[in-house]
Amino acid sequence: MIVKEPTRAEVQAGQAELLQVRKRSRGLYWFVAIFSSFVNALLLTGPLYMLNVYGSVLGSRSFETLVALSVLVAFMYLMMGILDFARGRIMGRIGAQFQANLDKRVYDSSMRARAAGFVLSEAATGQRDLQAVQQSITAPVAMAKFDLPWTAVFLFGIFIFHAYLGYLALVGGALLVAIAIVNQVSAKRPLEVSNTATLRSENMGEQLRGNADTIQALGMRGAAFQRWLDLRNTSLRAGIRAGDLAGGFGSLTKSLRLFLQSAMLGMGAYLVLQNELTPGAMIAGSILLGRALAPVELLVSQWPVLNRGRIGWTNLTRLLGAIPEAKHRTQLPVPKASIVADQVTIVPPGQTKASLRMVSFAVNPGEAVGVIGPSGAGKSTLARALVALWQPISGTIRLDGATLDQYEPDVLGSYVGYLPQTVTLLNGTIRDNIARMSVDPDDAAVIKAAKRAAAHDLILQLPDGYDTVVDSIGGQLSGGQVQRIGLARAMYGDPVFLVLDEPNSNLDNEGSIAVNNAIRLMREEGRCVFVMAHRPAAIEQCDKLMYLDGGILRAFGPTEAVKAKILANRAEIAQVKGSGGGVT
Repeated sequence: MIVKEPTRAEVQAGQAELLQVRKRSRGLYWFVAIFSSFVNALLLTGPLYMLNVYGSVLGSRSFETLVALSVLVAFMYLMMGILDFARGRIMGRIGAQFQANLDKRVYDSSMRARAAGFVLSEAATGQRDLQAVQQSITAPVAMAKFDLPWTAVFLFGIFIFHAYLGYLALVGGALLVAIAIVNQVSAKRPLEVSNTATLRSENMGEQLRGNADTIQALGMRGAAFQRWLDLRNTSLRAGIRAGDLAGGFGSLTKSLRLFLQSAMLGMGAYLVLQNELTPGAMIAGSILLGRALAPVELLVSQWPVLNRGRIGWTNLTRLLGAIPEAKHRTQLPVPKASIVADQVTIVPPGQTKASLRMVSFAVNPGEAVGVIGPSGAGKSTLARALVALWQPISGTIRLDGATLDQYEPDVLGSYVGYLPQTVTLLNGTIRDNIARMSVDPDDAAVIKAAKRAAAHDLILQLPDGYDTVVDSIGGQLSGGQVQRIGLARAMYGDPVFLVLDEPNSNLDNEGSIAVNNAIRLMREEGRCVFVMAHRPAAIEQCDKLMYLDGGILRAFGPTEAVKAKILANRAEIAQVKGSGGGVT
């Protein structure tokens, strides 16, 4: 994968899209703000209760007054708990709504980016980034921003009790804010390193599990483990460092807050002795200080959650900006198997040199084209361009007169049968894989595709037949079996045209015969086939040949004519070499 750097305009577009999605929950945010106001107002219950107990109850020694105050306080705390619970539930739904609104968009953009061969950031993970943002919305720390404005109210209440208490609270609050800022600045880089290192180790772990047989057979287990362990240790060290920073600042914040509350009691006691403050106000001031500083302490202690959400937000802005939402396309009728390429030039993602240059050809229904040439000639590039994975930087590829980008991607995919060089099966049953993971597959169509790929009998021989569960590496299936199932998947749903990239690379003679039979059937039904091949056996049923060399179309036409031209060119080159001349 190539890391692509989005432009400033793309980042701004992604930012605008995320903000627009967040605005859809504006009404719910207002409810949270209103509930937070009541919750914070009800937090004054404790200080007011203290003032009344010390002022009215103890002075009058009235048991009835104490009971009435206590019942009222219990009711107010009950209401505060209900409102606090309600705003938490609302924030949970805001986060869920945000994720639900972006799930398809992020999934689609991530798939399109990876299919094109690039990522937007080494640490970008698409759905994980979205989940990190969702978690930062629903975490308790998210409500701290609604509580922070009330810090000023609580500080003002302390000033009402006495100016000295207010100044002490103000200085303490300033110190906590300073600690929060230093925590943010110092923890930013370690957290980013930790997240990236963790992602690297997880990715390598998945690769090792997916290639366990190769690693075991080649005696690579120890070396592979050591490389994974190096990444894992890097991740652990970075995580420990980030955790130490977060824990250190959290402990410092907690200790300072407790000290300030004790200092508030000490200064309050001094003022009581000087007859400048009542005992109730002394205790109430300490409680108010705790409430005033609570949001700041929460921000410091849960900063990693916010920081991971910030990183996720940044990654999403880059992803959504660089991969704009696919525009709606008019539903075109089912096309004929007529493909025309006009001066097509393809530059693979992350490269500057074209691997396919000014290629033009026309293929009619019922024709099969064998694409041949040396390694690196551009055969796989052409295959990716034909199935719209890579877009031409110039020129067009048309299917029944319409350029490929005029079709909805999933609709175009239903018209295409694609067999890549390396076939990967997804987690599910063989039936699911042949049916392209459809949630409601057509069993008759699945069996029809398997029979066309000559895979029906081999599937029935498996323990559970079509219901045999496989994974991304094929489970217990051989390479040839996986290739045959991949061919059946490519032929599912009667595609308009078929693109086979090295289809017989893992096949035995029976499998090669099955491929040629599939090509013959497609031709008889008026469809067209492209076969990228090195082996002559793969192009037996091809009535046309396309010869690529260095990304340039050297010959195209009927099979025998192209073969004769290639042989003539080789004879001419050999003759020039034999006579001592140079080849230009």
